Amino acid sequence: MIDKFVPSAAAALEGVRDGATVLIAGFGEVGVASLLLEALIAHGARDLTLVCNSGGRDGTPLVRLMELGRVRKLICSFVRPASVAGRLQKEGKLETEIVPQGTLAERVRAGGAGIEGFYTPTGADTVVAEGRERRQIGGKMCLLELPIRGDLALVDAWEGDRWGNLTFRGAQRNFNPLMAMAADLAVAQCVHRRELGEIAPEHVHLPGMFVDRVVHLPEAERRA
Repeated sequence: MIDKFVPSAAAALEGVRDGATVLIAGFGEVGVASLLLEALIAHGARDLTLVCNSGGRDGTPLVRLMELGRVRKLICSFVRPASVAGRLQKEGKLETEIVPQGTLAERVRAGGAGIEGFYTPTGADTVVAEGRERRQIGGKMCLLELPIRGDLALVDAWEGDRWGNLTFRGAQRNFNPLMAMAADLAVAQCVHRRELGEIAPEHVHLPGMFVDRVVHLPEAERRA
């Protein structure tokens, strides 16, 4: 019998190794698997590469992970200079790769879809393109972008069943499906645990084939 539910957030992260690339969904604080991030802090994995939309807000689990010196590299769409991530970057303690938000999402999607690269005009005429492959397509200069895959994706869902089928609520759906599909190990926290068949097929936003472990954390609703 397939049952992807695990008893705790700690169990959900069992086997995560130092040096892992971790895909973290969310826009602002919406759709961020904060409780799984706290479990990752407790787990102790180091030398991580984080892929997320931004450098995070001070005081959040994402930023605490960086403050603890556990993060080697950050791939995101922006870092505020006055933030913890900005300070660590200036001090040479955090490697950063800034990627336009749409390009970041498409690189992750490409990683999940098995696409080995794509061309986009975004950034092709800026410093982002220095030293990188470009070509003229349809009269526009385009920049080659490569896919992003992760060892681990931390997913924030509204409800899930034992097969790993997930539903997201509102803007929670942002990067979560893409990042789950692009990771070797996709771990989801969900507010509501449903019996098999309770989630209507048309409400399954992420099929269980892309999800490896699910942990029922009803307290996540208070973080939404």
